[in-house]
Amino acid sequence: MTQSPPGVRDYVLLLTLSALWGSSFLFIKVGVETVPAATLTLTRLVIAAAVLVVVARMAGQSIPRGARLWGVITAAALFGNALPFTLIAWGEEGIDSGLAAILMAVMPLTTVLLAHIFTSDEKMTPRKALGVILGISGLIVLIGPEKLAQLGEDTLRQLAVAGAAFCYGINAIVTKGLTGQPRRALAAALMAISTVMLIPVTLIMDEPWRIEPSALSLAAIIGLGVFQTAIGTLLMLAIVRRQGASFFSQINLLIPLFGVMYGALLLFERPPPSAYAALALILLGVAVARGRRREVIAARP
Repeated sequence: MTQSPPGVRDYVLLLTLSALWGSSFLFIKVGVETVPAATLTLTRLVIAAAVLVVVARMAGQSIPRGARLWGVITAAALFGNALPFTLIAWGEEGIDSGLAAILMAVMPLTTVLLAHIFTSDEKMTPRKALGVILGISGLIVLIGPEKLAQLGEDTLRQLAVAGAAFCYGINAIVTKGLTGQPRRALAAALMAISTVMLIPVTLIMDEPWRIEPSALSLAAIIGLGVFQTAIGTLLMLAIVRRQGASFFSQINLLIPLFGVMYGALLLFERPPPSAYAALALILLGVAVARGRRREVIAARP
């Protein structure tokens, strides 16, 4: 069946999801005020997994089977959920939420590099190379060449968030092996495996039984699990089903804008002028790298 052109409803869904995922950085920043990164991520994933398992069962979808398939699911759970979620949360323990949103904007450019290395049909072109160079220039402007040389704590936390973007780039390549699977059941399986991965890490690193979270942090983490993670995943599936992944990939240009806006309006963050210059360079790089053929790559913070 031929896909109809995007309508008002499709763009409303896309903007809604962009606003939802863009607010993840705000919710994480509030959560890590009293809850360490690994514990926050584990709790977020437990909530999302519970919601998505119920949704999958209501849709009559069974969890996929097969050793090879579960190998891909495990890799996708690591690079798409467990590792990047934790890196972003740890990074935001020391940096502003708006800064984290800007750093995450390089994700599509990391996918361009990884696709050139690991696939045969998405090789680097001059246009893509220019986009990557612009994006890297934006990162250097944002972090600062002198800070990159010194590698202080703030720089390490910024690099951790950039590392999360790199994880999402790996995930974009890995998930090509998951096409054709029931989407709701697959999303539930990914969340469940991510949860299992983080349990021992959280018990060792955080000793969660000693944590005394504030009511505001708890509310932020519950919101992350239900809205940004579970409902956000379902919205993503609806958009991709209606208009395809190419249309959906436009979200990469919107999420960092919402992230910076929320930080400024609700947390009173004031990014330096270099941050806005960096954001412009990174988004320009993403737009250039996508070119006429919109790349099927999208971030999920």
